Amino acid sequence: MTCFVTSWVRQLIASRVLWAALLMTAHACARGGANPPVAPPPMPPAATRPVPTPASVALGRRPEYRSPRDETVTDGDLDALWERQLMVPVEGVSRLKIQDDFVARRSDRIHGALDLAAPRYSAVLATDDLVIGRLATGPVGGIALYASDPAERFVYYYAHLQRYRRGLAVGDRVAKGSVIGYVGTTGNAPPDTPHLHFQVMKRVVGRVWWDGPSINPLTLFAFDGVRP
Repeated sequence: MTCFVTSWVRQLIASRVLWAALLMTAHACARGGANPPVAPPPMPPAATRPVPTPASVALGRRPEYRSPRDETVTDGDLDALWERQLMVPVEGVSRLKIQDDFVARRSDRIHGALDLAAPRYSAVLATDDLVIGRLATGPVGGIALYASDPAERFVYYYAHLQRYRRGLAVGDRVAKGSVIGYVGTTGNAPPDTPHLHFQVMKRVVGRVWWDGPSINPLTLFAFDGVRP
């Protein structure tokens, strides 16, 4: 008798387990599939996870500056310019392929700027967040513009432009990497050698603001000439 009861109890439990399994399967089908949810794979170790690239990266220590500089240009000025994270101001030009002609002779003085060769009508870019300060046309620089950083510590001079960007005006604020003009040969540039004459100066007090001492930007460029 005891064996019979035990056997009956086991059958009852087994049948209830079976019914429970069938009910769970029917419920899963009603939700859109017979297979139970699959747990997501575990996260990879932190060292292998992709790290988002910030819009601005830490540049580390400023590269050594070896070009001549005016006595009024301090290490603090160079550090501040390095922190501006300048962009090469011609689209498609790499920092590694710029010829350093900063000290090239120009009559009785050094060049004090960089000539960035590029095809005519190549886009000329804002090397920094700029405030347009002066638009000028003359026999030497041709179609040119002067701009400063928002804090007005540095002046950027662009010369030999073919033309300005349409609508550009004094007082405009222009984001780094934006088009401000196009490479050309205006002024005294050789007609068969389109290039941008690009000069960086420390802004000075007590004389014409666009005529301060030059700084060679070659080692201070943080980005190639690529539009965002």
